[in-house]
Amino acid sequence: MFPDEGCNRFSIGVPANISRISCTHNQIDCQAKIFAIPADGGVAKLCAICYIRTPMPNIKNMPNIILASQSPRRKFLLEQAGLPFVVIPGNFDEESIPLSKPVTYVKILAREKAGLIAETYPDSWVIGADTVVCIDGTVLGKPRSKKEARRMLNRLGGQTHQVLTGYALIRKTDGKCFTDVVKTDVRFKNLSDEEIEWYLRTREPFDKAGAYAIQGLGTFLVRDIKGSYTNVVGLPVCEIIELLQREGVIQPGREERWDIRNR
Repeated sequence: MFPDEGCNRFSIGVPANISRISCTHNQIDCQAKIFAIPADGGVAKLCAICYIRTPMPNIKNMPNIILASQSPRRKFLLEQAGLPFVVIPGNFDEESIPLSKPVTYVKILAREKAGLIAETYPDSWVIGADTVVCIDGTVLGKPRSKKEARRMLNRLGGQTHQVLTGYALIRKTDGKCFTDVVKTDVRFKNLSDEEIEWYLRTREPFDKAGAYAIQGLGTFLVRDIKGSYTNVVGLPVCEIIELLQREGVIQPGREERWDIRNR
């Protein structure tokens, strides 16, 4: 009998086609966050709640292209570009990767995010991405408080900063893994205290790297950009599409969408 709450762990046999399983219910006392399953199936310690909520992939009907991100902005960008794909976000712990040089950091995170999903869907092409805002060599992540968001906006006002997005495309079956980083320079207008306080009251800054969204209300902040606009939103669409074309994954379709080539 499965428990209604809590996280009592059981030894449960796991099918051999599952290479990784992630804890999805976020119980604090769950020790089965992410773990490897033996290639021959074997037995792994997995709480019952995790087990009944973990989707078992249908190997025969794997999606061709997967976006390994829960970002609605990245999803919108790929939909807008006419790319056929499905969204399967993972729960990779970004804090497990130590902060390093921004270019290296976003590339590693993108690869790890895509790689986690590729373990379960090895025949699919998996897209992973990570975006950071940098100014004077300092990485500005998502603000954790109103005070931190205010400090970020004050620092960015009237200055040019860089938006770096690392992206990865992985198909495990073929051993293919492509990673790269795209940089865009963004220059802000001079910001008054009144403008900053108004923007903070909208609450838009609080789940955005650098405390702003160029595609949202934050568009008024930006004086000009040099480079890819979609990169600032969260995904360099041009580079992703080019890479998928180069690898023979997609081709121009007859309608307003890309066609998937036969595997």
